[in-house]
Amino acid sequence: KPYNLKLFDIYRKVPKDLTQPTYTGAFISILCCVFILFLFLSELTGFIATDIVNELYVDDPDKDSGGKIDVSLNISLPNLHCDLVGLDIQDEMGRHEVGHIDNSMKIPLNQGYGCRFEGEFTINKVPGNFHVSTHSATAQPQNPDMTHTIHKLSFGEKLQVQKVQGAFNALGGADRLSSNPLASHDYILKIVPTVYEDLSGRQRFSYQYTVANKEYVAYSHTGRIIPAIWFRYDLSPITVKYTERRQPFYRFITTICAIVGGTFTVAGIIDSCIFTASEAWKKIQIGKMS
Repeated sequence: KPYNLKLFDIYRKVPKDLTQPTYTGAFISILCCVFILFLFLSELTGFIATDIVNELYVDDPDKDSGGKIDVSLNISLPNLHCDLVGLDIQDEMGRHEVGHIDNSMKIPLNQGYGCRFEGEFTINKVPGNFHVSTHSATAQPQNPDMTHTIHKLSFGEKLQVQKVQGAFNALGGADRLSSNPLASHDYILKIVPTVYEDLSGRQRFSYQYTVANKEYVAYSHTGRIIPAIWFRYDLSPITVKYTERRQPFYRFITTICAIVGGTFTVAGIIDSCIFTASEAWKKIQIGKMS
């Protein structure tokens, strides 16, 4: 029975005394091993690394948010006193809030002549606007100066992922210090829902946005100039989803087997061709000598 079982051996062994080592074969074998090692390390690096795949679909990804979006705003007005600075919020659901103060902070600048406003608030998932103005001040200034610098404007959770280069803070660093002091500023925002899903399946919900802006002088019904910094927003129905993915282990093993087997096969063919040509050349030389 053991003898009959040997009939199924497809890897027949050749006795060593029937084989012939050559310098060419040794050189090809060394090159073959170096090449396999290089490809193996390349595949291993690719297997360990995480790829990020993005897709688009129409849906509201964060249905548990209660129809709300978190907003973080940080803006400096170097020529407007903090007592005059206020945040107003309004939207198409009937919300109209003047002088929002929850989770907000005003920091005096330029020895009290300017102000830095930092605030976190929520907006509804409907078109609307929020604006920085003097509307909530008890007495309106004669010539309010709305020149400003926007340090941060972001929506939703903060995503810190190196491979995702999105417009999560598109207005960060916007400088309007050289603008007309009495001009109003309109920032028209198109907010795009964004989902990031890591390898464990945990999802984080954030928002990117595109922006267009214009500058103009606005007059009230009394003829006075009352400038403001408007952020008018609308939500896109398209959601962007980023998903972390890693190459399956079976695919990694399959690739390694293909590399090893294919390299040795090709190297064997090359060595056989060189050896056959060498033997034929030797026979030709012997024939000439005889």
